[in-house]
Amino acid sequence: MNPKKTINWFEIYVTDINRAELFYKNVFQKGDFITLSDSAIKMRAFPFDKNGNNISGALVETESMKPGIGGTLVYFNCDDCALEESRVEINGGKIIKSKFGIGEFGFVCIAQDTEGNLIGLHSIK
Repeated sequence: MNPKKTINWFEIYVTDINRAELFYKNVFQKGDFITLSDSAIKMRAFPFDKNGNNISGALVETESMKPGIGGTLVYFNCDDCALEESRVEINGGKIIKSKFGIGEFGFVCIAQDTEGNLIGLHSIK
């Protein structure tokens, strides 16, 4: 992870790790997740380059933390967030606020995943 970035890891809490992984794989069409689970916690990390300048995180299924609206809102970087937005509902999620402009900083979309978490999609175009 890059120590110079303000954010270098995030966790999205889920109740069904397999369903959540399938949702994120299908919406973002990225490679395979990395299993980091042990007996107390199930974790699947988003694909990342260990030597790259990137930020990553994981889906986490654990009894101590539950998913839902009102927790952390993670924004995923997209080339055009309308493309990922088009995949949300067909993969079991819900569009909360369709793509809208945020001035010179581009565009965002707010969606809900299959676990009830809110996520943001961000793009410059």
